[in-house]
Amino acid sequence: MSQATQAPTRPAAEVIRQTSVSQAGNDICYAVVGEAPVTNSELERMVSTVPQPMAAALRRKAYYFVPLTVNSGDETLIAERYDVALSDNAVCHRNITAGDSQCVFISTRLMDEKFSIAFEFYINVAHAFVDEAGVSQQFADMVWKQAQDRVRGESSMDAHEMRKLATAPGGDTEKAKTEYFVSAFRDAIAIYLLASYLDVDYYDLRERDYTLLAPAALAERLRMVNQLFPPNPGFEFHIYHRRKQ
Repeated sequence: MSQATQAPTRPAAEVIRQTSVSQAGNDICYAVVGEAPVTNSELERMVSTVPQPMAAALRRKAYYFVPLTVNSGDETLIAERYDVALSDNAVCHRNITAGDSQCVFISTRLMDEKFSIAFEFYINVAHAFVDEAGVSQQFADMVWKQAQDRVRGESSMDAHEMRKLATAPGGDTEKAKTEYFVSAFRDAIAIYLLASYLDVDYYDLRERDYTLLAPAALAERLRMVNQLFPPNPGFEFHIYHRRKQ
């Protein structure tokens, strides 16, 4: 009886040295390694969705779309294809510092479909951008008004927890407010980018661990991100309150 061999792996540092990096139209650097569940052209469009002003803040980053990013003690290994034996130790993404740049490895075969891969990528982009550029004061003012108006739900577990701390009596509420604004801005950017790339249904964003932000409030946040960062040529962003049957 033939026995399947384990997928070959290489250290992440070796992949960085040996892999040619491409540049999307917005100048974001990326590479595709091994077997991906979506086409190279789809991945290029996914990367190209990020608006130019936002992409400019990511100039020292490169995104590697790989089948699996695997924890192996103190080393990070990259699998050339999906392997169930390796998947238990695989992570959705891993940041690796190389010189004065950062390489972000995204495991495409842990998610295995376009929506999840794109969302993982855009969440990483949102974190990197907000860490570099900070939070729009206009956005923070709007989010805080929503919180004071007791709008239902939040955009992520982090935002949910920080909002509770920021609105609770006593404690370090100012620090919690700052972290709440950061989380909410990251979430809104990631969802906005996802909706600029794909047709996203509000209910696709729901999670079991917290109540998703009410549709009207989420739409208000996304419209503001859209005003701050209009889509690149060839991309569009729209909010429809009811789908056509």
